[in-house]
Amino acid sequence: MPDLLIELFSEEIPARMQNRAADDLRKLVTDGLVEAGLTYAGAAAFSTPRRLTLSIDGLTAESKAVREERKGPKVGAPDQAIDGFLRGAGVAREDLEVRDDKKGQVYFAVIEKPGRMAADIIAEVLEKAIRNFPWPKSMRWGEGSLKWVRPLHSILCILSDEAGVEVVPLEVDGITSGNTTRGHRFLAPDAFSVTSFDDYEVKLKRAKVVLRADERAEAIWNDATTQAFALGLEVVEDRGLLAEVAGLVEWPVVLLGRIDDDFLGLPPEVLQTSMKEHQKFFSVRNPKTNRIERFVTVANMETADQGATILAGNQKVLAARLADAKFFWENDLRVAKAGMDPWLDSLSNVTFHNKLGSQKDRIERIAALAREIAPSVGADPDLAEKAARMAKADLSSEMVYEFPELQGLMGRYYAIEAGLPAEVAAACQDHYSPLGPSDDVPTAPVSVAVALADKIDTLTGFWAIDEKPTGSKDPFALRRAALGIVRLVLGNDIGVSLNAASVGTFAIASKLVGIRHREKTSDEGFADTNDILVFLHDRLKVFLKDKGIRHDIIDACIAMPGNDDLTLLVKRAAALAATLATDDGENLIQGFKRANNILTQAEEKDGVEYSYGADLKFAEDPSEKALFEALDAADAKIAPAMANEDFSTAMTAMAALRGPIDAFFNTVQVNDERQVVRRNRLNLLSRIRKICLSVADLNKIEG
Repeated sequence: MPDLLIELFSEEIPARMQNRAADDLRKLVTDGLVEAGLTYAGAAAFSTPRRLTLSIDGLTAESKAVREERKGPKVGAPDQAIDGFLRGAGVAREDLEVRDDKKGQVYFAVIEKPGRMAADIIAEVLEKAIRNFPWPKSMRWGEGSLKWVRPLHSILCILSDEAGVEVVPLEVDGITSGNTTRGHRFLAPDAFSVTSFDDYEVKLKRAKVVLRADERAEAIWNDATTQAFALGLEVVEDRGLLAEVAGLVEWPVVLLGRIDDDFLGLPPEVLQTSMKEHQKFFSVRNPKTNRIERFVTVANMETADQGATILAGNQKVLAARLADAKFFWENDLRVAKAGMDPWLDSLSNVTFHNKLGSQKDRIERIAALAREIAPSVGADPDLAEKAARMAKADLSSEMVYEFPELQGLMGRYYAIEAGLPAEVAAACQDHYSPLGPSDDVPTAPVSVAVALADKIDTLTGFWAIDEKPTGSKDPFALRRAALGIVRLVLGNDIGVSLNAASVGTFAIASKLVGIRHREKTSDEGFADTNDILVFLHDRLKVFLKDKGIRHDIIDACIAMPGNDDLTLLVKRAAALAATLATDDGENLIQGFKRANNILTQAEEKDGVEYSYGADLKFAEDPSEKALFEALDAADAKIAPAMANEDFSTAMTAMAALRGPIDAFFNTVQVNDERQVVRRNRLNLLSRIRKICLSVADLNKIEG
């Protein structure tokens, strides 16, 4: 079986597009080959700034011949039906055969497709892939019709096996396939031929091109950390930047540069962000001072002066960028030390949303809500309100205007310079968190109060104006805000009623939106807090799914009172999940459902509710009497445990009913002919249902 090697050689492909493009090439070609009747053993795609490469091993040499018989319409059917059948089968009318069928004579089409050589199929598939390649952005150049991300220069396409190498003949807009490629643009620009993928990769490396992106990334990181370590420094890890830089060079040359002393006083985050965003430099930190003192740049060129000229040019450009950052920082410090009032005032002119007012309006709502939340999280209400008023002041700063990703972080620096309490400064930085599932959750009480207030105001505000997520669309990141609330509440073990009438956190937030901005005094225009809670429960299910708790278990607990206390809800769900993981718990569910089904059917048939209490004196069978005792014992444990929110004890007591319930159903017939006995046993089943449903709605448990 031959191996296939394809290379599409072009001008520079943007780094952010390379991985996706390599995957697209692999999928387009392999799917096309399989559809045409070829099979293969394995496929791997690679990318560099100037090439996409695909290697396919163990490709079949030709496709198999195919013979298919397809039944068509009856003889004498309308011409439209026959013509449609002909188009679908790909045959002409004269190729049809007439055969006898149970219902008369019908047309049959015999479709025969002869086997084809792999080279012919590859040429068709590759040309189609090139002409229809899904680049996010593409361009047309010269007089051709082909669109590519950058001008396409050559196509390498060869089949190789023990017998030798065959160039697959192919032409796309005047570009003819061959067996040659080129190495590094400057270090090894001459063309060379290849005979296989192994030969191709070896010769590329000789020509100063590292084909594999992970190999380039590893080389960059190892060289950078080695150079930094030799000076007693450490490179700040940034996997995203590393992947991007690896996509910018074919032959990485790591250079370690120095930051001018004038800029070492800037916050390290400012230095790191500026170098990353503008120059794609890695930051190098002094672990003794925690200052960013040097940088790493990666060149695509070996020079006689060991990169000195390149490094000098980069340091000059960096100095110009950092001079701007220093200017912004010094201007911001003057405002911060004066109390930040100009920034706060200017937020009244910044629209948060045209239906929800300005940023200053929003800050007023968050401050009032943070004050209400503070006691529930152990925070000082005055500090929480102060922190909420100052948390977004940095949005008006020059530094955040230049680097929006630093909002919050710069707020902490400015709060410290303004002489505000440490709790307030921390809240300025932390109140946006957590933004994503991997972010750290704030734990400081003031930070938690402001972060919760910020996210709850977001939800209630957009619910009030009916701007909810729809399908995959969530322009205001409301799902992220809801997940943030879930993580804040659970991560800090906060017991707070989110949706209690009038006093629940959502209700308070809704009133703040309605009264402070919309100037509503009725329920009109307020957020539907019940709907918000449903939305929050959906996010909770997603969050707990990753923790191994099934959605039906969560639904069973949501159905219980107090479901707006997320901490209480999750404790109940965790206890139920642990119980159901045992044999007793799993079997108890079956016993409960059996009892509930019998009871429900009897109540529907009789038109009464059997809930008046069973009497031990009517019990006849020992297992029936044992069940009475077991239910009494369980009730004595479950009721106080539920009152104390000790769900584990309650669930354990409930699971202990498994044995007595099983024994009861094995020996006792509920629907006895004697009505007194029957009613008593149905009332006994009612006790089972009542006790089990006091813990969770077990009707919602699947299986």
